[in-house]
Amino acid sequence: MPRIPEETVEQVLAGCDIVEVISGYFPLKRAGAVFKALCPFHNEKTPSFTVNPARQRYKCFGCGEGGSAIGFVMRYENLPFPDAVRKLARRANIPVEEKTLDPEADRARRSRTRLLELHNRAARFMHRLLREDPGARHAREYLEGRGYDLDMAERWLVGWMPDKPSIFFDWARAKGFTGRELKNSGLASLREEGDPKSGLYLRFRDRLMFPIHNDYGDIIAFSGRQLRDDPRSGKYINSPETVLFRKSSVFFGLDKARRAMAKEKFALLCEGQIDVIACHEAAFRNAVASLGTAFTAAHARLLKRYTNTAIVCFDSDAAGEKATVAAFRELAAAGLNVRVAALPPGQDPDSLIKSSGPDAFRRLLDQAAEFFDHRIDREQHSRDFSQPAQLAESGRNLAELVAVISDQVAKDAVINHVAVRLGIGTAEFRGAVNDAERRPRHHYDHDGERSAAAEPAAVDRPVLLLCQLALQSHPVLDWLCEQTENLLDAIRGRPGENLLRHILSKRPDPDHTPAVNAFLAALPPADQGALLPHLDEPLPEDPLAAAAETLGFMSQQNLQRRVEAKLAALSRADLCPAELRELQEEILDLQKLLKNSPARFRS
Repeated sequence: MPRIPEETVEQVLAGCDIVEVISGYFPLKRAGAVFKALCPFHNEKTPSFTVNPARQRYKCFGCGEGGSAIGFVMRYENLPFPDAVRKLARRANIPVEEKTLDPEADRARRSRTRLLELHNRAARFMHRLLREDPGARHAREYLEGRGYDLDMAERWLVGWMPDKPSIFFDWARAKGFTGRELKNSGLASLREEGDPKSGLYLRFRDRLMFPIHNDYGDIIAFSGRQLRDDPRSGKYINSPETVLFRKSSVFFGLDKARRAMAKEKFALLCEGQIDVIACHEAAFRNAVASLGTAFTAAHARLLKRYTNTAIVCFDSDAAGEKATVAAFRELAAAGLNVRVAALPPGQDPDSLIKSSGPDAFRRLLDQAAEFFDHRIDREQHSRDFSQPAQLAESGRNLAELVAVISDQVAKDAVINHVAVRLGIGTAEFRGAVNDAERRPRHHYDHDGERSAAAEPAAVDRPVLLLCQLALQSHPVLDWLCEQTENLLDAIRGRPGENLLRHILSKRPDPDHTPAVNAFLAALPPADQGALLPHLDEPLPEDPLAAAAETLGFMSQQNLQRRVEAKLAALSRADLCPAELRELQEEILDLQKLLKNSPARFRS
């Protein structure tokens, strides 16, 4: 008999907030950190039916009924388990693919358990190296220079990944972890994509390693901080997306912050891991940060489980302000109240706490402005409100932001407040908000800037071909979704990367025209402009072979770039003989892989 995979059930539960699900059947009233109502399953006069958003569970202390969102729908609507899952899956727009082979599901569960074990044991191993290994002296000195000691490192299980890959690989082999498990964890990748015989390449080298936990405390990924300046590599790099780790729905520090959010009644949003650690170490334990990715609707829904308010504490420069606006759009749409703590120029939470002390940072949070007061202050600095045209432009900009607020009572209050501050009529401003709501919703880039609609988005030709094939061929779509690590490495940094990722995450059925059309209609106009002209082109005779050839071509390009980077590194004057030999050996290995790669690409 077909069964719904456990991974799908987890996706459904993660995608549905139990408070929103139950509120769709009858009203709930907040009571501290939980919500209460009269129990629908037995007669009572005093509410004993409790919904806990942090645990995503309900419990009636009168009749004993309790469970998850799926359990509630089963009980309330008298549905069997599969039907309740399907109902919630439709609500969360999650595809349900039922499987008939239980052994495969069991293997998937065992694989997931092994990956969790690998992450947790690796974190402890790297932490021990940080504390004890003589080679980690510079890592310990870096921490000391930032004002942290090894006690902090122990609390956050901070570790050090050696520069010599064999140290980590030997440890992993001794503990019984396979090369496949190391690759699937994201700690390592194949030297040549698609060729298991090419050997493994360690993703993190000579970096301070910060474990990334899910909100229940399991280590699911790592963020590595560069210890020696290297322009060829980013200051921070994170694990790639895996079966455990989805950047768009994970916060750094949430496992430690969720209880404090309920106590403090707000979430503190920072930009980086060090800022979060600095806040927690100074007793601001409700701080979290997204992981170098755009703030998403999934992030907002996750915060909504624990609090109704967020204070955004990003850098005060233009990029920080754009990120603040982008976060507001998602938070307000999810029903959260947003305030902004304006940092002094050039400061971040870490530097402010260290230079001025926790009390100064506490005053900054206490004085955090409501989002629209903050935005109006910014508008007044950049525009002359005595000029009608500039005032009108600010009014339209603010109306567009007000339009995203999902709470109608809050929206009405904001309309009145903004109109008074701008000195314009409330009715006129309400009309501008209504106009903004009626217009097609604009799409925004990761900085919160509205995307250009007139010009098609720039998409790398090989990436565009993969997008085209994925939307036209079910075998190609399925195959690309299986190439997680290879594909992410091949498309990383290429124009159109996010578009292809979006196609593979949504998986519109190529055999169902309405599904593809609905998907295309929801895309930003620029992405539509890039894709639509190519979807009428005939498919290649063998679409799957064309997709494999294209992915191979991009992998070949990446190998060539790595060769060029290694060759450029040879010119460094500070190379010791050992480093020189290692570079030369790596170049020879890469050139051999490149020479033996048969992939070609037809443009």
